[in-house]
Amino acid sequence: MTDITKKSEVKKEIHIRINDLEMSVPEGITVLEASHEAGVKIPTLCHLDLHDLQLYNKTASCRVCMVELVDPKDKSRNRLVPACVTKTYDKMRVRTDTIRSITARRMAVELLLSNHPNECFTCPKNLECELQSLAEELNVRKIRWEGERMDYPKDLSSDAIVKDSNKCIYCRRCETGCNVVQTCGILSGIGRGFNAFVGPAFNIPMVESSCTYCGQCVQVCPTAALTEMYHTDKVWEAINDPDKYVIVQTAPAIRVALGELFGMEPGTRVTGKMVTALKRMGFDAVFDTNFAADLTIMEEASEFIYRLENNKTLPMLTSCCPAWIKFIEHQFPELLDVPSTSKSPHIMFGAIAKTYYAERNKIDPDNIVVVSIMPCIAKKAEAARPELTKDEHNHVDIVVTTRELGAMIKEAGIEFTKLPDSEFDHPLGETTGASVIFGTTGGVAEAAVRTAYEWITGDELKGEDVVFQQLRGATGLKDATVEMGDRKIRIGIASGLGNARKLLEEIREGKSKYDIIEIMACPGGCIGGGGQPFHHGNDEVIKKRQQGLYQEDGEKKVRKSHENKEIIELYKNYLGKPFGETAHRLLHTHYEERERI
Repeated sequence: MTDITKKSEVKKEIHIRINDLEMSVPEGITVLEASHEAGVKIPTLCHLDLHDLQLYNKTASCRVCMVELVDPKDKSRNRLVPACVTKTYDKMRVRTDTIRSITARRMAVELLLSNHPNECFTCPKNLECELQSLAEELNVRKIRWEGERMDYPKDLSSDAIVKDSNKCIYCRRCETGCNVVQTCGILSGIGRGFNAFVGPAFNIPMVESSCTYCGQCVQVCPTAALTEMYHTDKVWEAINDPDKYVIVQTAPAIRVALGELFGMEPGTRVTGKMVTALKRMGFDAVFDTNFAADLTIMEEASEFIYRLENNKTLPMLTSCCPAWIKFIEHQFPELLDVPSTSKSPHIMFGAIAKTYYAERNKIDPDNIVVVSIMPCIAKKAEAARPELTKDEHNHVDIVVTTRELGAMIKEAGIEFTKLPDSEFDHPLGETTGASVIFGTTGGVAEAAVRTAYEWITGDELKGEDVVFQQLRGATGLKDATVEMGDRKIRIGIASGLGNARKLLEEIREGKSKYDIIEIMACPGGCIGGGGQPFHHGNDEVIKKRQQGLYQEDGEKKVRKSHENKEIIELYKNYLGKPFGETAHRLLHTHYEERERI
């Protein structure tokens, strides 16, 4: 059973020694935590502690963090213990650098490698694999135990996630992310001993399970046992097809994370360099999904006001995140009238690209290929949903993640950090500050409030009045009340499906106090998406990405979606009014009950 615990409560100070360092620490913290305070590095693999994202994995299953407890009076009583779960006590003596502890760690890694495929060169996690890094760190130069290895077929059943059980090291970090943080209950240990691995119950294909494809299992997996389905070959094929007009759109969260793949600081905004890279790669047009995020606000804000003024179903839940939509379809099908019917921004963009944009530029929609660059693995599965088509055209043809885009830029030999900045193409390229913050938890709600406030009250938000600070931050659950004239609009925000479950249970029980709720499947929102550069357990990365989005919002001249001039032109010349007949036909959808497995 996985032991998931929060950080120990602070108690009285005790005195311990780690190596030759005497130190005082709170009683009950682990040796691993104490070693961090002492500046002593102990390698880990199965351990995961992302405090701000409420993700804790303390299974002590890998035995990579072994240290030696020393009895100064009787060396025969010395023993090896895992640092990640061993609690400190007064007068404790720990050595992290003895031959015995170092040998134990190396042996643990060697045993894992003895049952691991030797295909690092072609592995999707090459140079990102934590097991690979540990082998290098511990100076493992040969496999001393050759023999039988696990031999399971890859699960390629879904459009989003690849499961390769042969690379599973049974750390169970994915299980913690899926079952404890996300509460999806898809992954669990299968088998015993040598052949044990983690997968859906009875090892059914992922596509037959209730997986939401949020990708948090992929984000925390230390090896390539779980990866996204790679679609880069499809993109290159489309770009090199002279009969295809290939359009690319980039999500808001990409711009503050892509730079990490080229050695830049997390949160660095690389929007202009990204556009330049995409144009050099051969895309015919480069657009910003933020345009469609503004379009989404026009529709969701209109739908919310309609529900509010006509006593329709409240609370209304935002519907931008496909993983959470699939979550409610499986887990709470009786509440399917609660989410907004608005499609997600990148799907809206695809619909507009193959209608309005195609007609305006006299391009046959059959020849248009829409590629989405997303921080989210679930977007791959979303694009394949049969209801998201119009006149037999897929709204979005190919979805690749931030990581896949980084790989393509490197493959093309582009020196990303040296690129000049370029602008997005137009139309469908103008954006606002409201759309930028879509990439973080609370951002969709804040963007919607900016528009709904002005539409309901008739008053203009000026200067920093557009910032609703109570909706910001990385906390998993937030709530706020915003006064709009004589109305008090109650807003709930959840990031992480475990937090979403709490709000959905309140709605099901008739206890919800909210008028509108924003839900994002990934802790922190899209900045922490399953397709983003791996954060390797560092939740400071998420905070820096969030701050980058807030900074870009603050620098925008236009910060409200309904003031986007290209959006205004789109409605005037093509869609008519928000939430109207044409808009509803192109930009709204429906949801369906799915079996819970």
